[in-house]
This record gives sequence, C-alpha cells and structure tokens, in this order.
Amino acid sequence: MLLVWRANAAGDELGIDLTTGSAGARRPGKPSPYYRKEAMRAHEKIDYVEFPAKDLAAAKAFFTKAFGWSFIDYGDDYTSFPDQGVDGGFYRADLTVSTEKGSALVVLYSRDLEGTQAKILDAGGSIVKPIFSFPGGRRFHFADPNGNEYAVWSDLGA
Repeated sequence: MLLVWRANAAGDELGIDLTTGSAGARRPGKPSPYYRKEAMRAHEKIDYVEFPAKDLAAAKAFFTKAFGWSFIDYGDDYTSFPDQGVDGGFYRADLTVSTEKGSALVVLYSRDLEGTQAKILDAGGSIVKPIFSFPGGRRFHFADPNGNEYAVWSDLGA
C-alpha cells in the first residue's frame, strides 16, 4: 500500500492508496498545511511561503505575541500559519533569510508603524533597519528571534 494524504473540506486527511486508487486511512481534523478550498486559490499567484527556524517554539511565541498569529503543528519539525495575508509555515533548519544574503523580503502592512515596531520589540524581535521614508510611505526592517528578516510598511503618517 502506498498512501498519499489529501485533505477534504471538513479538515480530515484521507489516505489514497496509489496502487489501487482506493481510500485508505483517515486522520481526522488536521488538514495539510497546503489545503485550502479551490475557490480561495488564485491561479499562478503566490499561495504559500516557508521560512527556516532553528527554534520553532520561539518563532511561534514571537509571531503570536507580536501579531496574534495562530499555528498548526505538523510533527516536531514543521508548523504552519493560516490566514495571515498569505498562508505559510516554518520548518526546522539552521538557516536564516535576510536581504543581505539575497533573500526575498516579506513585507507586512501596518496602520500604526511605531505601534507595530513597539510590539515587535516587546515580543523579542530586533530592529535591523530603523524607520525610513520612501516614495509612498515609511517602513522598517526587523528580525524574529531566529534571525529571519522581515519588514513592515505604512502609507499612513508619511
């Protein structure tokens, strides 16, 4: 038996036996991190992002405290965050992402740039680049406790 797990709309995962095509085992209540209703997906648009994290617990604690994110764990080495603009996840790895290394920069939006900066610092993040102006707004870059770089921007108060 060779099973491939597929989630259904109820959030149950069904094991499909590739050798026979029949449904196999069932894991209730925990959809795959990649599952979303087809109507919510946009063809050839960014659908999911993943980040490395040496310490998944620290990543979860930081993003929960700073931004109110929730997580779904998939074993000891992966956790996903649904409904945060773009869904995504953290995988256990001794790597970091930063613009200095040529990584893509994920940018969050804020209606209160200084307030968001304060929440990031309070949650254990650090400021990589302080608030600066650019045509159309202001932004700053920060690192999570694992050292991954992100930015926050606003078009308000510019």
